Amino acid sequence: MKLKQLETLLGDLQQFTTPKVELEQYPTGPHIASRLLYTAENSFDDISNKVVADFGCGCGTLGAAAALLGAEQVIGIDIDPQSLEIASMNAEDLELDIDFVQCDISNLGWRGQIVDTVVMNPPFGTRKKGIDMDFLFVALKVASQAVYSLHKTSTRDYIKRTALRDLNASSAEVLCELRFDVPQLYKFHKKKEVDIAVDLWRFVPKRSQVKDN
Repeated sequence: MKLKQLETLLGDLQQFTTPKVELEQYPTGPHIASRLLYTAENSFDDISNKVVADFGCGCGTLGAAAALLGAEQVIGIDIDPQSLEIASMNAEDLELDIDFVQCDISNLGWRGQIVDTVVMNPPFGTRKKGIDMDFLFVALKVASQAVYSLHKTSTRDYIKRTALRDLNASSAEVLCELRFDVPQLYKFHKKKEVDIAVDLWRFVPKRSQVKDN
């Protein structure tokens, strides 16, 4: 599938009707989502025929992109039931088979590296400090191949240092810098939209000591 076609399909997905500020719910736009997944597949072969988890899946944009690019299985995980309802409808509209799980990522009881790839646009941590790193910590525990994640460019040095030193990453690479378009969703937003500089990261987890048969 070509990048433009993927972006067009993602652009038709339903997004949050009443986003929750405490969960930092912002839609992952089709421009960023398509590039994240297209890069993961075409530069690194991390999507097609792989088991892919979408952490904090929201309305399911990243997971849908993974399924469209030929993932063997896609699991979307989110704490918010309303988001999962929308994500489920989006998957249905595109005739995609995606499994959805309602769960707080911090309480995810998976043991070992049971998915190949994790894709995510975690909360930036403006409401709950450190939640972006909580997501990354769990992702690097359960992925065997790669973790793709978006983080504010302003946190680049901290992200790299922490991932390599504390979070089980064997490598941490910024693939590109993107502009994350934040629309005027909440009452405290003064501007119609704001562009935030974000990094698209690819993390490779250290190999598990237990080898799969």
